Amino acid sequence: MTTTAPERVAGRWLALAALGLAQLMVVLDTTVVNIALPSAQRALGLSGTGRQWTISAYTLAFGGLLLLGGRLADRLGRRTTLLVGIAGFAVASAVGGAAPSAGWLIGARAAQGVFAALLAPSTMSLLTLTFTDPRERGKAFGIFGAIMMSGSALGLTVGGALTQFLDWRWSLYVNVPVAVLAGLGAWFAVPPTAAHRDTQLDWTSAALSCGGVVLLVHALSEVATQGFSPPVLGFLVLSLFLLGWFVRRQARHPHPLLPLAVVRDRARAVAYLTIGAASFGAFGMFLFLTYQLQVVMGYGALAAALAFLPTLGANMLTSTQLSGRLLPRVGPRPLLAGGLSVLACGLVAATRLTPDASYAGVVLPMQLLLGVGAGLCMPVVLNVATRDVGARDAGAASAFVTTSQQVGASLGTAALNTIATAASAGLTTPTAIVHGYTTASAWAAAIVAAAALTAFLVLPRGSR
Repeated sequence: MTTTAPERVAGRWLALAALGLAQLMVVLDTTVVNIALPSAQRALGLSGTGRQWTISAYTLAFGGLLLLGGRLADRLGRRTTLLVGIAGFAVASAVGGAAPSAGWLIGARAAQGVFAALLAPSTMSLLTLTFTDPRERGKAFGIFGAIMMSGSALGLTVGGALTQFLDWRWSLYVNVPVAVLAGLGAWFAVPPTAAHRDTQLDWTSAALSCGGVVLLVHALSEVATQGFSPPVLGFLVLSLFLLGWFVRRQARHPHPLLPLAVVRDRARAVAYLTIGAASFGAFGMFLFLTYQLQVVMGYGALAAALAFLPTLGANMLTSTQLSGRLLPRVGPRPLLAGGLSVLACGLVAATRLTPDASYAGVVLPMQLLLGVGAGLCMPVVLNVATRDVGARDAGAASAFVTTSQQVGASLGTAALNTIATAASAGLTTPTAIVHGYTTASAWAAAIVAAAALTAFLVLPRGSR
């Protein structure tokens, strides 16, 4: 029987629903544990460093292995790696929820990151290959972009509700039913894809990129307690050496994990910079704001979670109703530069936090700016970064989008936490803690503003 056009269209949107749900699970887990951290810290005796590594273990494993995951998707078939990633993620989540100690929790979070690195490139490359019509593509990426950034705020809301009414462990257990739904949707709605078996895997490059990123984030996190001591400087130098070796190897290897042609394109390079900078500022701020609301302002877990809803709403509306419509008219340059500028303004607004700051006067405007800024950027990033990439390299290009996001989030969490700790001078009074947050926010705003200026200067007017 011949498939009619309406059936093909319906099939694409059903596939988008399945892929979006799988991606939501991955992004949700970047922050769903954040708001449960105070409870987990008390239950398992997590130290301050352990608290940070509960987050960073996931984002580091995720970001460090994404390029390998993208190449595995190209080699084995994206539907296959999607289904394997969903199943593994569910098992790791169940283990983390049952964790009897801090070590088990951090290990399970790292395992989640490993399977997320297999899952995420598959979702995005499948989306890229499924939606080729410009109008449908704009709508699909608007929805997917909203999921990627709003999922973080939604994770805080879900984590707060689960912590308040059930237990912090349910912030991990919740992934199991979500994974079942995503897996069933992918099995029935996503068609099988070609497996490029001749795509070779460069394990040395995978080790170099993963080791370089892990050492870099570890060094930045240790600055908070050790300063720029000889061991910390050693980690920094070694990380830069490994990352430099990785880039050099990609230029010479016949089957690179990341073909440099993918990032040499100016528009794609700016898209990767944009998502990295946005994640650097936003994800670090989500962690600070969680503690500002719960520890400093005295909100319960659910109240703190609901307080993040304006970010979610602003991001969803901007991503789905504004970005996709403006991109064909104005091009990516004003949207990427403008979105980062709005995001930087939101981080500047965070410098007004005080121990007695009001939600309506300080926190709400900051969240709206963060949501609108991310909403302007994300759909454009996804569209530009994966456009005009050959089918054989779709997994690698898609993986580097999420790599940029996760590395930015990891660096933001580590670097901004280090700045905040140093600024508070080891004091635990509310005034000292909030001073640390505002100092880190100022640095984050400067970095995001610099990325906005770069996007404006590098992208030509009217670029694709």
